[in-house]
Amino acid sequence: MDLRPAEASEFRTRIRTFLNEHLPDDFAGIGSMEGAERDEFQTRWRAILSENNLLALNWPTDVGGAGLTALETVILHEEFARRGAPTGGSNDGFSIGMLGNTILAMGTDEQKAAFIPKILSGEHVWCQGYSEPGAGSDLAGLGTRAELDGDEWIINGQKIWTSGGQHANWIFVLARTAPDSPKHQGITFLLVPMDQPGVELRPIRNIAGDNHFNEVFFSDARCPKDHVVGDVNNGWAVANKLLAFERGVGATVTPIRYRAELDRLTELCVKRELTDDPLVRQTLAKAHTRVELLRYAGMRTLTRFLNDQPPGPESSLFKLLWSSYHSDVTNELMNVIGPDAMIGFGDTTASGLGAPDIGVPNTPATLQHSAFMARSGTIYAGTSQVQKNIIGERVLGLPKEPRMDSGPWNETPKG
Repeated sequence: MDLRPAEASEFRTRIRTFLNEHLPDDFAGIGSMEGAERDEFQTRWRAILSENNLLALNWPTDVGGAGLTALETVILHEEFARRGAPTGGSNDGFSIGMLGNTILAMGTDEQKAAFIPKILSGEHVWCQGYSEPGAGSDLAGLGTRAELDGDEWIINGQKIWTSGGQHANWIFVLARTAPDSPKHQGITFLLVPMDQPGVELRPIRNIAGDNHFNEVFFSDARCPKDHVVGDVNNGWAVANKLLAFERGVGATVTPIRYRAELDRLTELCVKRELTDDPLVRQTLAKAHTRVELLRYAGMRTLTRFLNDQPPGPESSLFKLLWSSYHSDVTNELMNVIGPDAMIGFGDTTASGLGAPDIGVPNTPATLQHSAFMARSGTIYAGTSQVQKNIIGERVLGLPKEPRMDSGPWNETPKG
């Protein structure tokens, strides 16, 4: 994998020039901005990206995309990450990166015409309706039901951990439409408007005091009959197609942010005159090694992405590596901060999931926030236990665990 061919260098220079021309002179990274200021900047920045055709990077130009190659997409994400600039709006990872790509790949011509322009314009802001209280790691065990009533689906059930739901006006939903079928075969992928009486959103406040997640309740909610992506009862295939779009460029962006966070930890150790302590030095050396391992693991994932191959089961190893690393390094961070870790709860400049955004102040409050958020990293996007099972069975070839749920969904043992 060569990320430095002549054309790549030229494109990297073009993106750096774009950032220099359009970012404010005093821009220190989106992490340096507080709540309202951050939201206003992100709205203006999304408009700038749209005007310069830099929103839907890998979409074809005939549907409003930038038509970039996989390599160009990676380079853009890397350069944006280094400057701490977002690559879109707060929910564009769902709207453009996940749903938009899925509709382009599996949607009808009518769905493409109806939804793609509104996703690009920002009129439609999407969130994801996958996990449920009893179906998280075992997503195919979901129980939200959808029944066809004339020209509409009627939806009843509950979703949880709905990231960005408070900003969204549409939700893509996995719902069970054939309860007598085996659980993976009776699921349908629906496009549901949230602005209707049958949809209720309830925020979930996490340990760091943020509202990143929500619960969504469906009580006779409705969507048109033709708002099915793929075939009825074939939603599991659509869901997996969508999840494949979730990974790829993040394989190189993630290590960039963790390197920046480690540099902040090192800076704090120097400031507190702790670098002569052999235990602190050992901690920093170990963290450096693990960030480098993340970088090389990301390159392995990126190789598949650049060759237009879907992420393989090895991507579970990458997820396991970064989530365990972040939990460990932020725990050491709290040891470095000491008693200061008990103050400053709920800092408004702190970022959400994963490593902090570039520009977040190096204060006890923001570092404490990062430590709190790191605890959830081993759970969301697939628990560490599930990732280990995938690695064991599909990478190492170990025997599979016995299954108790091969029959119809409504006969699946519960509990």
